[in-house]
Amino acid sequence: MKRTVLLFALAAVMGSCNQKPKETTTAPIQQDTSAAKEPAQIDTSTTFDLASIPYSDADIGVFPFFTPPKGYKEMNQPINKDFDVCYFAINGVMKPYEGKLYKANITNEQGTQFSQRYFEKSMEDYLASIGAVKIFDGSITSEEYERYHKQDPYKGDEGDIGYADQQIRVYVIRSKNQGNIFIQYTADNAGAKLNILQENNFKQTIRKITADDISKDLSETGKSIVYITFDTDKSSITTAGTDLVIQIAEALKNNPTLKIAIEGHTDNTGDAAHNKKLSDERAHAVLNALVGQKIDKSRLTAKGYGAERPLVANDSEDNRAKNRRVELVKVK
Repeated sequence: MKRTVLLFALAAVMGSCNQKPKETTTAPIQQDTSAAKEPAQIDTSTTFDLASIPYSDADIGVFPFFTPPKGYKEMNQPINKDFDVCYFAINGVMKPYEGKLYKANITNEQGTQFSQRYFEKSMEDYLASIGAVKIFDGSITSEEYERYHKQDPYKGDEGDIGYADQQIRVYVIRSKNQGNIFIQYTADNAGAKLNILQENNFKQTIRKITADDISKDLSETGKSIVYITFDTDKSSITTAGTDLVIQIAEALKNNPTLKIAIEGHTDNTGDAAHNKKLSDERAHAVLNALVGQKIDKSRLTAKGYGAERPLVANDSEDNRAKNRRVELVKVK
């Protein structure tokens, strides 16, 4: 009897071993075999609603509106421009705004140590007290830095903000009297960087030189510097240059007793003898053009000096352009 029970139990065990295991409801972990995803595209149209920010009634002072905290100072000469561009981190995208600009590195005065928390707490409390609203507190990605940084004219200069993983805080003040004011800063225990921009529209100030301008210069200083354009390496006057010659002729017609010496000047690029000859030919080309405008030739003389009398040092392209000029000198 015992043998029969033992055999029955053994058979039951072996039968259970041959059964398939029950399926579970837990989904197996799927391994991602797809290729690496491309970086997310940055939406450069990201903006925010300025109209949703209330106006501040606080007395915010005059530009740049506030000083560094006590014990701190500007490290070097700050950038301080009446009109320029600055990039501000808006929702993680560096957006350009134009207007009056201040950018500075902030450091500690002698005898103190720089504290990141002291600087940030000072900024937070003061900005809140004058009605500034924080619109961003975070960082930008490496992709966003690569997108915009070559457009920023102040990369690597004073107060430069806008690097990947740099913690940036951005505030806006809306003032009925002083417009929209953007403030951003970043800090660590070595120092801080601060940007302030008072938003303004660009105002064009370039205008055409007139006969009145030339007459005024000749009357007040005895000389008028004009930039008559010529064809490259030639003495033929361009259309734009002819317009300026007409204004010179008008100035001479308005003062019939006025006599002038026309002096041609170049920069120091190229052969000196060639430059002197070219400047002389250009001075005489202006003289002949004025005669063509019914100016008596007896009132005019012309001479070229090449690069012998530079207006400024020939040490940059801007300065060389200033030296390529025509001077009208009043003759007594």
